[in-house]
Amino acid sequence: MMKYTVVLEKDEDGIYVTTVPALPGCISDGKTVEEALTNIREAIQGFIDDMKSDGEPIPGDVEIIGNVEVNA
Repeated sequence: MMKYTVVLEKDEDGIYVTTVPALPGCISDGKTVEEALTNIREAIQGFIDDMKSDGEPIPGDVEIIGNVEVNA
């Protein structure tokens, strides 16, 4: 079993969008946080299954080190 860090953001329409930094292009969404997390689990599994089918190595998770502040 592998664990992946996901980024969960609420868009301007109120939809929760999830991305996986370790798997660029792996994205999903949902109307609730729970739905978004369920959907990204399925997306991650499909993404990894496709990588395996193509003989690509499966990347590990990224290490989240912290946040950066900037003047905006």
